[in-house]
Amino acid sequence: MLLDAELAQQIIDKTQGILDANINVMDTRGVIIASGDRSRLGQLHDGAVLALKRQQQVVITVDDQKTLQGVKPGINALLKCHDETVGVLGVTGDPDRIRQYVALVKMAAEMLVEQAAFMDRVQWDKRHKEGFILAWIQRELSEEQLQSWAVRLGINIHEPRVAVLIELGKANPMSNLSDMQQVIELLEFPSRDNLVAMVSTRQLVVLKPCSTPRSGQPWGERESQRIDVLMERLEDLGIAQVKVALGQFFPDPTLLPLSFQSACQVMQTGKLQNPECHKYLFDDLRLPVLLAPLADKWQGAQLKTAIEALCKQDTSGKLLKTLHTLYHHQGSLTQCAQALHVHRNTLRYRLNRIHDITGISPHHFTGLVELYLGIQLQVSGGEG
Repeated sequence: MLLDAELAQQIIDKTQGILDANINVMDTRGVIIASGDRSRLGQLHDGAVLALKRQQQVVITVDDQKTLQGVKPGINALLKCHDETVGVLGVTGDPDRIRQYVALVKMAAEMLVEQAAFMDRVQWDKRHKEGFILAWIQRELSEEQLQSWAVRLGINIHEPRVAVLIELGKANPMSNLSDMQQVIELLEFPSRDNLVAMVSTRQLVVLKPCSTPRSGQPWGERESQRIDVLMERLEDLGIAQVKVALGQFFPDPTLLPLSFQSACQVMQTGKLQNPECHKYLFDDLRLPVLLAPLADKWQGAQLKTAIEALCKQDTSGKLLKTLHTLYHHQGSLTQCAQALHVHRNTLRYRLNRIHDITGISPHHFTGLVELYLGIQLQVSGGEG
């Protein structure tokens, strides 16, 4: 535990009122790093040096003041944290008058040091846990490293979990940081065994414990309802414009990084297809999410070529609307014609035009599927 000037000044501020005397705090070199008398900061305190050298309390008398540097009459007591000397507490005054108070001041000071050490440990654990989570879901650890860090941090990596990505709205960095802290506290307390880590200044990932239910409500529906509750609580806290993406659940815990990847893709696809929505679920966006990796590959480019040609020729938008309506009615020509309020012959004419433009026949099941995949890839790519 390192006793720095900030903590030392806290000790001064909180203990100065216990007795009517000046208090100094020295580091492990014997240098005054905090004092009720600001003019003494940075001075070497021989009384503290003696206490550190002898590892015991040192009393400074009026006679000692004549031979020692930077001292006044008083008592210098060692400050310890978990049996380790972290500094020296110096109380100025007549040793006989202040002796009974020094133990009380020392006790109060050491409680502050131990509290700070505990908070440092908590922050250390939090930082390392967050680093571990990010390395885990991004596959940056070997199996041996994964096991070792998990044991050290007390994380059960064999428990099935699902990844949820939470994104805050665009705001100034300080506002986002404050909101992010509130979201994290809401997710971690009371303890729900959630593993939470910041992915960026606007995004955080939550690895939620999850198991396949034997009966009753499907897990996806249950998690969707929990997301609704979370968003209501965030709204109560004044945190709006939050988007949440639920990834795919993989029963095999070793596939957790895939759950995170799916959550990221769900967020990206959901924002493109339905930017006004605030909750995106893998089950609702399954096909476009699964097709997304094709978008930047030659196969995806081939599938989109027909739709791009159709968009150029279809200036009125009737042909694309016809395709969308046909898909909505599961390929039924009768229901599609009724929904469009056109004659079946008009519908056939439009489908033939689509065939002529794209070279793919929507009259055939395989052609209809190919055109549908092209539309999905175009939407996922942010086009159209």
